[in-house]
Amino acid sequence: MSVLKNPFFWIPCILFWANQYLEKIKGLFLPFLHSYLDDLLAIPVVLGITLQAFRWMHQDHQQMIFTQKQIIIGLIYFGLLFEGILPAWSLVYVRDPMDLVCYSIGAIYFWFFINKKGVDNRIIK
Repeated sequence: MSVLKNPFFWIPCILFWANQYLEKIKGLFLPFLHSYLDDLLAIPVVLGITLQAFRWMHQDHQQMIFTQKQIIIGLIYFGLLFEGILPAWSLVYVRDPMDLVCYSIGAIYFWFFINKKGVDNRIIK
């Protein structure tokens, strides 16, 4: 299945956009959601978009999925960047171990619900 046709990809996207709208346009900040919702949704959204881009470029596009190792590398990258490097360089970013938990939950969600092979329509002789 195409990532863009997967409702489990669109749920985090819509929640992210709704949260950004409430925060940026309406000025409504719900404390727990403001702190952790974006972190929870980041991995499914970013890896979902990345998987779709790779599928567009890959020869066997609908069958391509990310391995557990690739997802863990993405998770480590997010953790190092947003919880390690950026807080050291900018006061805008704050280290929060709970963010790592949210990234991990998002990676598990991505693995089970978005990172799926498409239907193989090839004729095998």
